[in-house]
Amino acid sequence: MTPGRSAPLAAFLSFLWPGLGQWYAARPRRAIVFAVPVALLAGFVLAQLAGGLDSLALRLLVPAFAFSLLLVITAFGIWRLVAMGDAAYAVGGRAALRRPSTLATLAVLGLVTILVHGYLGYTAWSLYDAGSRIFATTPDIEPSPSPGVTPSEELPASPFETPQSASSRVNVLLTGIDSSPIRTHSLTDTLIVASVDPTTGRIAMVSFPRDLARFELPDGTIYPGKINSLMTYASAHPSQFPDGPFPTLVATLGHILGVPIHYYAAVNLDGFVKMVDLVGGVDVVNQQAINDPTYGGWTDGRRVGFHLSAGPHHLDGQEALAYARSRKGIGDNDFTRARRQQEILLALRKRIVDPAMLPKMPELIQAAGDTIRTNFPADRISEMLDIAQAADDADVERYVLGPTRFATNPPLSEAGGQYILVPKMDAIRALSIQLFGADSDYYSAAASPPAGSQPTAIP
Repeated sequence: MTPGRSAPLAAFLSFLWPGLGQWYAARPRRAIVFAVPVALLAGFVLAQLAGGLDSLALRLLVPAFAFSLLLVITAFGIWRLVAMGDAAYAVGGRAALRRPSTLATLAVLGLVTILVHGYLGYTAWSLYDAGSRIFATTPDIEPSPSPGVTPSEELPASPFETPQSASSRVNVLLTGIDSSPIRTHSLTDTLIVASVDPTTGRIAMVSFPRDLARFELPDGTIYPGKINSLMTYASAHPSQFPDGPFPTLVATLGHILGVPIHYYAAVNLDGFVKMVDLVGGVDVVNQQAINDPTYGGWTDGRRVGFHLSAGPHHLDGQEALAYARSRKGIGDNDFTRARRQQEILLALRKRIVDPAMLPKMPELIQAAGDTIRTNFPADRISEMLDIAQAADDADVERYVLGPTRFATNPPLSEAGGQYILVPKMDAIRALSIQLFGADSDYYSAAASPPAGSQPTAIP
């Protein structure tokens, strides 16, 4: 007991920081016992924040990290409750604990502690649940009622190939999941291979136009159709493609580009709309006017067509998706669409890390769990993010395998009335060697890009 000291004040001080109440009660040893674990926890939190909000957000989505966080939040809440009661007891003994003022103080502070830690615990559980779904162990996205291949059948939990070592190049396919009943293609609306060299920090992004056709399959045969029809064709011919539709598509993209693709990251487009709406929309600067009278991707009853003037705009979820998907306006193509897709992703990231989004974090976390799937190893996410953050946007090498450098556009009369792009493999081989060096299947000691085929980067 410590005469002349207030038990309610001691409890309040230990509510603010376990151990302060014990110090106030002239119990320094007990103060150290209660304060040191909290100080270590605070140091750990500061160290995590030092890496930036982007890095911390990704670490929080790693299931093991999120579950550990849940345990720490629970333990810290119990520790605060014990510290408050012990501080009041240190001042006035059992008699102090029976006083109405002390009991009322402990009751109020205890309720606040339970509510705060309950909310934090719920958020941590949401992170764990979302991370468990994002880092796929089972393909649990709801199947699309559209014809063709459904996402739930095609997202493997295992890597397609594993990099030989931690310093080996990592290649990831970024793609989209069309799960809306009004759409007829899944997993082929966006095809971007992102390649990261952990040793040098170099990043390359190569987009495959959906109209790419007459390309070579891994078995050496030529596929006559467009690349966005390959999964459906493989699904209908399982004896010819025993690996399944999505692995066939991934193997084909790697075969064309000349490097193995190790992992995928798939984004559900409907979930993307929800995430944009949750953050209150995104801001973009449209480089050229969009006038696409045929765009029909609206799922909220809007009229067919998408029109957007050049200049700055604030877009809601449906508009952001249209901005990323529209490609049939005058002057538009897969190249302009790929650039807009990157802009939208950066704009969404900027909104998510805004501190004003903290009250919506549980909803955003659940939306992310419904939106993203990947078989990328969770324990390497932070490493990849650190590399991405260290690279300036201007240093990221970006390419689209389109006309006229990497593909030709034969007349409609020669293409059965369809618009197709036939790959120029000499130029693609040269690009592969330029980007990947000895990691490219096309590389050899005597290899050099054919004259006149030096690739040109996206401006």
